[in-house]
Amino acid sequence: MRNVADLEQTLGHIDGRGYKAYREIRGAWSFPHFQLHVDHVQGDPFAAPSRLRAIVPAEVTRLPQEECRPGSRAVGVGALLARRFASEARRVARHRGSGKSGSLSMESPGQEVLPQTAVRVDRDGAVEARFTAGLPAAGRRILGRQAAYLLTQDVPAVLGASLLASALNEDTLRKHARVNEDADALRGALGRLGLIAFIADGATLPRRTGVDERPLDAASAVLFRSATSLRVTISLPNAGEVSGMGIPKGVTLIVGGGFHGKSTVLRTLERGVYNHRPGDGRELAVSDPGTVKVRAEDGRSVTGVDISPFISNLPRQKDTWRFSTPNASGSTSQAASIMEALESGARVLLIDEDTAATNFMIRDRRMQALVPKAAEPITPFVDRVRALYDQHGVSSVLVLGGSGDYLDVADTVVAMQEYVPHHVTERARAISAEWPTGRIREATSSFAVPPPRIPLPRSLDPSRGRKQVSVKVRDGRRIDFGSESIDLSTVDQIVSRAQTEAIAAAMVLARQRILDGHTPLPDILQRVMEIVAQEGLDALDHRRRGDLAAFRPFELASALNRIRSLQVAG
Repeated sequence: MRNVADLEQTLGHIDGRGYKAYREIRGAWSFPHFQLHVDHVQGDPFAAPSRLRAIVPAEVTRLPQEECRPGSRAVGVGALLARRFASEARRVARHRGSGKSGSLSMESPGQEVLPQTAVRVDRDGAVEARFTAGLPAAGRRILGRQAAYLLTQDVPAVLGASLLASALNEDTLRKHARVNEDADALRGALGRLGLIAFIADGATLPRRTGVDERPLDAASAVLFRSATSLRVTISLPNAGEVSGMGIPKGVTLIVGGGFHGKSTVLRTLERGVYNHRPGDGRELAVSDPGTVKVRAEDGRSVTGVDISPFISNLPRQKDTWRFSTPNASGSTSQAASIMEALESGARVLLIDEDTAATNFMIRDRRMQALVPKAAEPITPFVDRVRALYDQHGVSSVLVLGGSGDYLDVADTVVAMQEYVPHHVTERARAISAEWPTGRIREATSSFAVPPPRIPLPRSLDPSRGRKQVSVKVRDGRRIDFGSESIDLSTVDQIVSRAQTEAIAAAMVLARQRILDGHTPLPDILQRVMEIVAQEGLDALDHRRRGDLAAFRPFELASALNRIRSLQVAG
């Protein structure tokens, strides 16, 4: 294998030549303490930076094997190392010429801790780090000496400051491994305890701003404290016994005045499907892995979804058994989102009335009197939510501030008052008995879950022009898929650009390896997840990218359901 001296010599040799001469440094290079792999060289200094990997053996990292166990611990440590590498890279990188010359970066995890490809930690403590570098040039002429400094000085410095045990605080490393392990254990215990979620006492739920997911500072935040009658104690592998509020299966309402913390709790449950980094405040706030947030989404496309449990008898005899539209209304989009979530295997639905369609959620007695059922196509969610749980075992958590009719169908009612939860189920039942609304239940049939749809391969075409695969993620929430654009801005449980990148790659994998015009959508999702579980995230893209993170089948389904060219069999 060529060594670092060879690399310096090669860069000196191509100094001043045209940019394409950088191709001569592709391949593996042996450094004293690691191997550097140049997997892809950018076409010019203005293109996406070059992709590199560094492989650091265990005898160099000296990471404790106890904290590198495959699974939860290795994922937690990998997230810490990726965050440290990204921070160090930002510190040392400097502009060294035209375009992206001199850039050095790695995909940095946010507050959530997900399996990712930026840093892989082996069971013995060896580390593979994947990052990008902008190879320096003046115009399109190679700056060989600047490139040599970047690759032989800056890169080793970043590796040494971020991936070695000697550069890390031992307690911090241990905490990242074991907090992640505890969160997985806690989530795994929910089912046997009859719970869909758990929020630990002392958790910090509020975030700094709507665009800053870091916790609100301690001086401003009210720490979470469970209502006594909902408090559960769970024993975890590292933290020992932990107490907090358990949310039972069934229909749960979170009520209270405005700005008292209702939506903050729901957002915690929404993000509780993922683990969180130490210091986030939500490390021990977890939700059932099958939890899906649904909302109204005016203008989205819907293809072949059976929304008849909620909407039927539309004017002009429009079919709701196989409902399709390029421009859904609030009510039809929310109905479609619920049916798509059920099709994908959701076990818990989260709904905030602030982002729901009012006419989909409720029709009160006065409106029933004014507009008779025969003239109203919508069967509101209040008349279906019990059947979802009683007939199909699908729980719901709803944030409500203005609709008391839901008190009649709730199993559990939690009132938020000045950010503190109170268990008020008995009081809610007494109020329902004392103040009957006289509302007429509008659901006249059982809740039938329709057979799954079968996507047609020709309708998911990633090609564009001469390119067989033309897929690009824009702004972290938009995928250009062939000639189509998929807007995921309202899919609230996508938490990082790396997830969106992986979802885009998974769509290509599904199109190339699974879609055959006969396989139902749930089986397609299951097969994608099996491939990733068996082969790792690299199964999504053979190029050894460092910008992919784990996703759930529900978010993949959301992307597939929002591609406007989608067609289904039948």
